[in-house]
Amino acid sequence: MPKVYITGRIPNIGVNLLKSNGFSVEQNTSSSNLTKDQLKDIFSKFDGVLTLMTDKVDRDVIKSSSKNLKVIANYAVGFDNIDVLEAKRHNIVVTNTPGVASESVAEHTFTLILACAKKIIEADKYVRLGRYQGWDPMAFISPQIWGKTIGIVGLGKIGTFVAQIAHGGFRMNILYYDPSRSEDFELLTEAKYCDLETLLANSDIVTLHCPLNDKTRHLIGKRELKKMKNSAILINTSRGPVIDEDALIWALKSGEIAACGLDVFEHEPNIAQELLVLNNVILTPHSASATKETRESMSRIAAENIIAVFEGKEPFGLVKAS
Repeated sequence: MPKVYITGRIPNIGVNLLKSNGFSVEQNTSSSNLTKDQLKDIFSKFDGVLTLMTDKVDRDVIKSSSKNLKVIANYAVGFDNIDVLEAKRHNIVVTNTPGVASESVAEHTFTLILACAKKIIEADKYVRLGRYQGWDPMAFISPQIWGKTIGIVGLGKIGTFVAQIAHGGFRMNILYYDPSRSEDFELLTEAKYCDLETLLANSDIVTLHCPLNDKTRHLIGKRELKKMKNSAILINTSRGPVIDEDALIWALKSGEIAACGLDVFEHEPNIAQELLVLNNVILTPHSASATKETRESMSRIAAENIIAVFEGKEPFGLVKAS
């Protein structure tokens, strides 16, 4: 009976699926992340490990693996927390849960856009503090989203869904920057393909949907922030290190950009103190994909990936080392 360890709490659909397919399952049911030593111990004893994106599965952890470890199934779309090349050297399959979070992250992205533009958090505090004494025609005046220009950095599934909401729901003009041009996408949304500098200079809202890698780390730094409009809003629901957080804090404090919505952080779970006190920032706890539907799909797919590997099949979420 293959032994699988699940490093954190996930919906039971995946756990039950593994058990019903003959796997012995152990699970970390606490809310605490496992330490590196704990991960090394687990990797040395189990045939499969279902990891969370908060687990740093580096070279040392993978080197501790037993010869029986066949698969690392990441409970996430991204997999930058895993040394995929080192796993390949040890003949360990790495999988993820592709495609399941696109709609929920797109929804969350627009939630942040609207909350930033409409000053929702400030207005809520204003009312709760008893400062609302009647309608004020000059209070909380905000820009209209309808018809504005949105710049989408990264045209994967999430970026595509964001564009569809922008085009169909708010009649926004769309600029996009991606390694590959999509003429079909342009026909559907009237989007325009451009370089990053053009996008930053002409967008009222810039939203990031690119993976984290050597090319995208600090993709948005002081130089890029200077190119943005002073009235612009920056949104990040991708990965924290895509933005140079020190440069972002400077831009927010100096008025180089108007506001920012962050679901991810450069050094998470640690968040810079300056971000916590600025009024022109809205922060959420890496929860963009946290819908019931998405989390259950992630659990199911992660389990199905493990089952496929042990059945000698190619898993749906196979991550290929590059």
